[in-house]
Amino acid sequence: MGLLDILLGRTKPVAPDLDQLFALPSAAVTLEAAAGFRPTGRGAVCFATVEGSAFEQTHREVQALLDADADRSGPPVRLTQDAYGYSWLVSHRSPDELPQLVNDLHAVNSSMEVNGFGPQLLCSLAGFRDDRDRRLALVYLYKRGTFYPFAPLAGPAERRDNALELQIKAALANDLRIEQDLGRWFPVWGAPGL
Repeated sequence: MGLLDILLGRTKPVAPDLDQLFALPSAAVTLEAAAGFRPTGRGAVCFATVEGSAFEQTHREVQALLDADADRSGPPVRLTQDAYGYSWLVSHRSPDELPQLVNDLHAVNSSMEVNGFGPQLLCSLAGFRDDRDRRLALVYLYKRGTFYPFAPLAGPAERRDNALELQIKAALANDLRIEQDLGRWFPVWGAPGL
């Protein structure tokens, strides 16, 4: 970055750091102790929908790799689209298999990145619930290398529990690289991994 960039306020984009995903299992311990949320065993990677044979080949390779896991409990990895037109590769594991779920999410992101689809990657998430059946996702922003909590409220309206999100932010400040710009805490309504 040059002097002109500094004077004009331009910054270099943060390089994705997929290894940040491996902090999720230890953050889950803190999350359960601080707020009573436990992993659901569901997670997903979101990306802008891509057409073409190169992407189809990458998708088949990733799905075959993850579905070949002999220890997988639950349904195989599946590709789905949400109401907003984004694609999600969804993985289901047993709730006590968060490290394996994180490996799945990392493998999907890495495979897409290696095959030239890094610019299409948007976020990854892991789902959590508490005893009151409140839902929570820890969302990893691929292009920022940071996490944020997303807590949708139950009901037909798209509303979120902002107080809970801020509570989770404070609780996980030492475990995860938390996104400090609250404007980037995008809602992931209808996320299939939540």
